Amino acid sequence: MRRKMLRSISLTLTSILSLMVFQQAALAGPPLICHPFDIGNARSLPWSGSEWRAVDKNYNINRLVEDTLGLLTPETPVLVRMETLRRATVYGVWSMVDRKVGYSVKDAAVARELLSRLKARVPNPEIKSDKKTTAIALFDYGYLVESYKQAGDASQGLSLTGGVDGYGMIVKAIALGGGDPAMEFAAALAREDRTGGHIAHLQRAAAGAQEGSLLAKNLLSHFSNMGKTIGELRAAKN
Repeated sequence: MRRKMLRSISLTLTSILSLMVFQQAALAGPPLICHPFDIGNARSLPWSGSEWRAVDKNYNINRLVEDTLGLLTPETPVLVRMETLRRATVYGVWSMVDRKVGYSVKDAAVARELLSRLKARVPNPEIKSDKKTTAIALFDYGYLVESYKQAGDASQGLSLTGGVDGYGMIVKAIALGGGDPAMEFAAALAREDRTGGHIAHLQRAAAGAQEGSLLAKNLLSHFSNMGKTIGELRAAKN
């Protein structure tokens, strides 16, 4: 009887450990790059599958800047902005070091131009501008900066950013935008690979996410190790 009990406990512990390993593997890799966002039927950059680096190998990268800017209109939802900039990062910098992407990029000229063009969209702080316009511009530029950083210096992504605090821009965008929960989600992901500090963003994102919404689905898929329901994410702790 005792032997059976010990065997049962051993099997249970093994199952728990296996589940933990599975969850860690599922969430491995830079959070802004290696985990696609569910955007429903919304338009984004060309893609050839559901896998995170499934680029369209026939896509002309010389169109990347204009295509990306064209997709980032004032009406574009934050989640779509995040997925579009994620794809742009995979095309522009990640593909330089990851042969499995199967997309050849000879230099960082396109990636550098995209960063420059998004920076140029940020209004001069000395000139009065619409809060929503400023928030969106700060968000896009800051989010791309942090995505490049997570791609690593081997991809030239880190060196391209020049030490710019993209996370800080996302935080400013949240303040200007009245605490957009989707932007809080973005901030949590941008902060996740640092020394903590992402839990508060995660909690605020979950607090503003309606059950069954795209934001809720993305939160649960990206932070499955923190909770299985939106309620659990709202109560997440370090």
